[in-house]
Amino acid sequence: MGTDNSTKSNQTIGEQFKAAREKLHLTQLEVAEKADISTNYYAQMERDEVNPSVEKVREVKEVLKIKEIKI
Repeated sequence: MGTDNSTKSNQTIGEQFKAAREKLHLTQLEVAEKADISTNYYAQMERDEVNPSVEKVREVKEVLKIKEIKI
């Protein structure tokens, strides 16, 4: 029963972004445009290949309607 919570808390920021994006049926391009970043950079964020600034994380969180990032 507690598996969903433990799985979510073990997700990386990129995995949380991807899950939220897919839940909203948005493409990476749509998220990137709304967050005012390049599609390539957003894709790298989802794959945890970059270390985005707090401001960039905040902008993506707003687009994806994420209240809290679990670290």
